[in-house]
Amino acid sequence: MLEIIITIVVSVAVTAVVTAFIVLNHYKKTTEATIGNAQDQAREIIDEALKTAESKKRESLLEVKEESIRTKNELDKEIKERRAEVQRSERRIQQKEENIDKKTEALERRETNLAAKEEALNKIKVEVSKLNEQRVQELERISGLTSEQAKDYLLKIVEDEVKHETAVIIKEMESRAKEEADKKAREYVVSAIQRCAADHVSETTISVVQLPNDEMKGRIIGREGRNIRTLETMTGVDLIIDDTPEAVILSGFDPIRREVARIALEKLIVDGRIHPARIEEMVEKAQKEVEIMIKEEGEAATLEVGVHGIHPELVRLLGKMKFRTSYGQNALKHSIEVAQLSGLLAAELGLDVRIAKRAGLLHDIGKSVDHEMEGSHIQLGVELCRRYKENATVINAVESHHGDVEPTSLISCIVQAADTISAARPGARRETLETYTSRLTKLEEITNNFKGVDKSFAIQAGREVRVMVVPEQITDTDMVLLARDISKQIEAELEYPGQIKVNVIRESRVIDYAK
Repeated sequence: MLEIIITIVVSVAVTAVVTAFIVLNHYKKTTEATIGNAQDQAREIIDEALKTAESKKRESLLEVKEESIRTKNELDKEIKERRAEVQRSERRIQQKEENIDKKTEALERRETNLAAKEEALNKIKVEVSKLNEQRVQELERISGLTSEQAKDYLLKIVEDEVKHETAVIIKEMESRAKEEADKKAREYVVSAIQRCAADHVSETTISVVQLPNDEMKGRIIGREGRNIRTLETMTGVDLIIDDTPEAVILSGFDPIRREVARIALEKLIVDGRIHPARIEEMVEKAQKEVEIMIKEEGEAATLEVGVHGIHPELVRLLGKMKFRTSYGQNALKHSIEVAQLSGLLAAELGLDVRIAKRAGLLHDIGKSVDHEMEGSHIQLGVELCRRYKENATVINAVESHHGDVEPTSLISCIVQAADTISAARPGARRETLETYTSRLTKLEEITNNFKGVDKSFAIQAGREVRVMVVPEQITDTDMVLLARDISKQIEAELEYPGQIKVNVIRESRVIDYAK
C-alpha cells in the first residue's frame, strides 16, 4: 500500500514537473514572439527617427549657414566703418602731433632765449651788487657811518622836518582862525552872558511840610495807619514821620507827585478833617491846582522870553519842566536862559531873534516826558515838535543841540553854544565831590602820561589844565602837537560839561654870574 501511495505521489510529482515544463516552454515561445515583434517596431521607430533627425540637421545647418553669412556681412560693414573712422582719427592725431612738434620747437627756442637773457641778467645783477657794495663802502668810508646809522639819521632828519612843518602849519591856521573869530565870538558871548541874569534853584528829592503841633502827626497817621497809607497810595509819595519836631517829610523822585502831596497835606492840616475820603478829595483838588500851576508856569516862561504862538500842549510841557532838574539845574530856568542867550547871540549876528528864542526855549522840551516815555530827550523833543507843527529850523536845533545830527542853520549852532554856556558856567550845575575830584585826578593822569611832561595841574574847577614840559625834550614846535594830542586824549577818555583848556608851558632858564 505504501508503495502504491509512493508511486502515486511520484506520478503526481512527475506529472506536475512535466506540466510545468510544457507551460514554461509555451510561455517562452510566446515571449520570444512578442519580443521579436517589439524589436521590429523599435527598429522601424529608430529608422524613422534617424530620417527625421537627418532632415532637421540639414535644415539647421542651412539656417546656421545663412545666419553666419548675414553676420559676416554686417561685421564686414562695421569693420569698414571702424577702419574709416580710425583713419580719420589717425589723420587728426597726426595733425595735432605736427602742431605740438611746432609749438615744442618754438618753446625750446624761447627757453633758450630766456636762459640766455637770464644768464645775462644774473651777470648784470652781480655787477650791480658789486658796484652797490663798493658805493656803500665808499659812502661809509667818507661819512664814517654804517648804512643803518645813515638810514636812522636820514629818517630822523625827515621826521623832524615834517614835525616842524606840521606844527608851523597848525599854528598858522589856528592863529589865523583866532584872529578872525576869537574877537567877535568873545564879544558876542560875553555880551550875552552879561545881559542874561537868571536865578537858579536846586531841586531835591524831599519836601518838608510844617505842622502846627506834634499832635497832628498822630492824626496824619490815623487809626492803624489808614490815613498815611491812603495818602501814600493816592500820591505815590512816601511820608516820613520821625522825631523831627512839627514837621513831616515827603520823599519821592517825581517832583510833580511830591508837590501834589505837599499841597494836599497842607490843605488837610488847615481843614483839620483827616480821614480817607477827605484825603482823596484833597488829593484831587491838589492835582487840579498843580495842573493849573504847570500851565501858568509854561505861559510865564513864554512871556518872559517873548515867544508867542506855541501850541498849548507844548506850553503845558514847558510848565512841567519847572519840576525837572538836570545835574541840579532847573530845566525850565535852563531853557529860559538858553532862549535869552540864543536871542542875544542871534541879534549880534543879525539873525532871526524870534526863531532863535523859540528854538532855545524848546531845545530840551523832551525832558518833560522822558520819565514817562521810551527814548532820549532829544528824540522825544523832536517828536513833540513835529507833532505840533513847529518850524523846521526849531526842529533841527532841538535835534542837533548835542551834536547827534549836523546843524543845518546858524540858529542851530547858536542854540548849541547857548546850551553849553548855560550848562557849563560856574555854579549852574551841581556835581558830587567824588565825581569832581575823580575828574581832576584823571585829568592830571592823562597829561602826566605824555613823554616830556614834567608836571601838570588841573585848575579852575577842572576847566583848565596847565602842563609843564621838560625844555630839553620838547621844542617850541613840539608844544603845538603835544597840546593837540592831550586835547584829543581828554576828549576820548573824559566826560565833562563845557570845554577844558590845555595850557602847555615850556620854560628855559639860563643862569650866569658876574665876578
